[in-house]
Amino acid sequence: MSDREVLDDISHRRFNPLRGSWILVSPHRAKRPWQGQEETPSKMSLPAFDSSCYLCPGNTRAAGGTTPAYSGTFVFVNDYSAVKEDQPDYVQPRSGGWTQGLTTGVIPTDKSSLLLQVAGVRGKCYVICFSPSHNLTLADMPAEMIAPIIKTWTALYTSHLPKSSPYYRAPAAELGITAPRDQYTYMQIFENKGAAMGCSNPHPHGQVWTTTSVPEEPSLEIRNMKEYKRKHGTGLLKDYVDLEIAKMERVVALNDYFAALCPWWAVWPFETMIVCRREVRSLPELTEEERAGLAGIISIVTKKYDNLFETNFPYSMGIHQAPLDGDPEDCEACHLHLHFVPPLLRSATVKKFLVGYELMAEPQRDITPEQAAERLRNLRGDEVYRGN
Repeated sequence: MSDREVLDDISHRRFNPLRGSWILVSPHRAKRPWQGQEETPSKMSLPAFDSSCYLCPGNTRAAGGTTPAYSGTFVFVNDYSAVKEDQPDYVQPRSGGWTQGLTTGVIPTDKSSLLLQVAGVRGKCYVICFSPSHNLTLADMPAEMIAPIIKTWTALYTSHLPKSSPYYRAPAAELGITAPRDQYTYMQIFENKGAAMGCSNPHPHGQVWTTTSVPEEPSLEIRNMKEYKRKHGTGLLKDYVDLEIAKMERVVALNDYFAALCPWWAVWPFETMIVCRREVRSLPELTEEERAGLAGIISIVTKKYDNLFETNFPYSMGIHQAPLDGDPEDCEACHLHLHFVPPLLRSATVKKFLVGYELMAEPQRDITPEQAAERLRNLRGDEVYRGN
């Protein structure tokens, strides 16, 4: 019996080297009956233009102002940003005095600064409209329509780099990009698709948050990629994508420049990663051919998702790449990749919940990544079920 056959039947743990954490895999649980919550399946029946949508061209935005009559992508500063650009710096004051510890030297008499730590964060948040058409998703778009979105992501990233960077470019005013007031450290590009992922507006759009700190998830990845490179002399994700392509057990789609795969350590049932086959740190390092390859594989993955349960498949997608401004060793260890995290488990109406054991102990999944990859691999990636 092969390892694959054994692991398809037994409970086991898998290690995630990107996060330095473990997950529990329980393939036998996929057979259990379900009498819990079911979602309403998401069907596309939207108009191309919605006069009440604040992201459609020419309409009034939620906080006032008018969205211009754009014809491609359009960027604006989020009316309800999660971080403020204009706020005073905050440094947590030290509290109390110091005393001699029994075994640890001097320690603070008031432990507030140890146990109640706080740090101010400044930043700038954007919304990116992917298309003026209200009724499209990435799954409905051919690669040629996704390519300008990648170009806009890249333009946002390069406009927020230090001016000393060879990849810095002035903000593209024609796209709606404005200059940041300060030099920020990290840029998180992401998309929430579908009401099940908390998306408040079905108009095709994503978000970009830039901050003065590196957020927790990319920080964990950078730390582990840096340690791997120090120890082995090679890139963690470069070694990993080469290994996955050699095995082809978890690969969902592949072209000359990118691989889409269900990671060995995936937490969510149909979670995928898109990994650049060449070791590049960020979007502006991609060649024209690689950008076209990224657009093509995003188109394939999102179509496969919709075809899986014949529904407008919800997910959160995020791009992880090098910090805008940071330690050179941190940046050098980075490898451009995208995470797709969808919640659906058995059907268009049954989703995965991270509760109980997953919250109190460690994440757990039912079907194996190999089983998920096989199902996705066998679906069409050139056409979505609804015919767009």
